[in-house]
Amino acid sequence: MKYLLDTHVWIWWNMRPAKLSSKVRSLISSPKQYEELLISAISPWEFSKLLEKKRIGISCNPEEWIAEALNMPKLRLVPLTPGIAYHSTSLPQPFSGDPADQIIVATAREENAELLTKDKIIRKYKHVRSLW
Repeated sequence: MKYLLDTHVWIWWNMRPAKLSSKVRSLISSPKQYEELLISAISPWEFSKLLEKKRIGISCNPEEWIAEALNMPKLRLVPLTPGIAYHSTSLPQPFSGDPADQIIVATAREENAELLTKDKIIRKYKHVRSLW
């Protein structure tokens, strides 16, 4: 099984794993439980925007933090392909108007991955598999 990490899951795993559900924390910490972990190319951008807006803080170089946070077992950064970009704008409605969420959901659908997220809007969306 492949799992796509929502941005907050990726950040929390690398900063505050206790914020994750026990199910998600257990899954991520056991690479034998999954074929591959995925992260959308939009997630490092979202992380950078959180830094810019001072919604989170770190005590090291942001580029070094991102590089280290991407160094997880079986993690693959999924690029924003033209197909994902298009599919993010044509998701079955109703869905969130947040462009980053649209890209993340389109990425999960394109990769046939289950999305690890606490986001209630995404978890209620019947057109993507999710787990919290």
